[in-house]
Amino acid sequence: MKGIISLTGLVLFYFVYGFYVSQMDSSIIPVELKPENPKGFYDYRGVSNVQTSLSTGSSSPIDVISDAKAAGIDFLILTDKQKVGNDPDQSGYHGNILVLDEGEYSFLDSRILLVSPNRKKIPTEPEEFQIFFTDLLSQKQNQGSDQLVVLAHPFNPNPTWTGPYPSGLDGIEILNSKSISKKAWERSKINVLWSFATYPFNPRLSFLRLFQEPIEETALWDQLQSQGPTWGFAGADANAKAIPLANYLVKFPSYTLSMEVVSNHVLLSTELTGNFEKDRHKIFQALKKGQFYTSLDLLGDPKGFIASVQDRDDEHLMGSKIKFRRGQKIHARLPIEPKDFYEIVLFKNGDREMVTNSSELKYEVKGPGVYRVVVRVSPTLAFPDGRKWISWIYTNPFFIE
Repeated sequence: MKGIISLTGLVLFYFVYGFYVSQMDSSIIPVELKPENPKGFYDYRGVSNVQTSLSTGSSSPIDVISDAKAAGIDFLILTDKQKVGNDPDQSGYHGNILVLDEGEYSFLDSRILLVSPNRKKIPTEPEEFQIFFTDLLSQKQNQGSDQLVVLAHPFNPNPTWTGPYPSGLDGIEILNSKSISKKAWERSKINVLWSFATYPFNPRLSFLRLFQEPIEETALWDQLQSQGPTWGFAGADANAKAIPLANYLVKFPSYTLSMEVVSNHVLLSTELTGNFEKDRHKIFQALKKGQFYTSLDLLGDPKGFIASVQDRDDEHLMGSKIKFRRGQKIHARLPIEPKDFYEIVLFKNGDREMVTNSSELKYEVKGPGVYRVVVRVSPTLAFPDGRKWISWIYTNPFFIE
């Protein structure tokens, strides 16, 4: 009898707590406000590192694209594993979403994401990729102008990179949804199980409470700037197979939720027109040049955010290389003041240079360096977590020489 009473009490507590959690709003931006583009630019939100049933995912490419539409993104980069040059290609416009069908590849002890508008340059046999990547990664970034090479989840326990980092990397994933979950599991299995229990009531909050700052990734990112511009990417690492037999029972977490966690926001001076070849070129060039920022979208849509270097009458976006001269200013602006505590932090050569608690950062450049901006917020999570500082936005660097 006591066992039945205890079990009944436990179930009652679970559902009461679940109701409490379901009422928590993790967004730091009022939901009634419609995000708008920053003045003079167009902000396009995209998700990369997504696998379908053609490799390790649980849904067909068409179903994954449908889920991407539900997530409200503008462009999707599919990266099925070991995709060869003569495989079927889903690239094109699917409704209003631009799809790039690319690949993820094993190289040495790591995973490489390859985006290549020219499929003729991709090997047609799997055994050719080791030679292909050895050659490609030995080049400097600007030499492979029609190839974008990104190191996925650089600090996953397995696989991970060993040895010196090659000069041919265009970027690394500083945010990766699956890495965040794996690191949380290593820190505290009980904490992850608690999030799993609250997932049915508030999926976004259950993931957000697991987030920890990507300290190793950002330290590596800053280190790599010494050998050349290296861009910071966000990867969904979505395959909806976190549970064994997911493709037979339940797709968890859903592709749609995975694509709402982190994203890359490309800033363009002209809007996408619906012409696939031209629009693919615009997105690819912006990613290749570092003309984008990454964000933890669980906290809210940052569309409208912008960071640039003002140089007299010129405005230089993220990824720019600029000769130093007096009077230059770094300017970062939030689209709206967040509901919770926040700060905008300017880093120079990996160290904090300036912090402001206003919605605009204005900094007069005092000398050459590698500058980047981070926006941090402090939302209140459900009991027992309480208030927590979380980085929301990471810009790519400005290089002032």
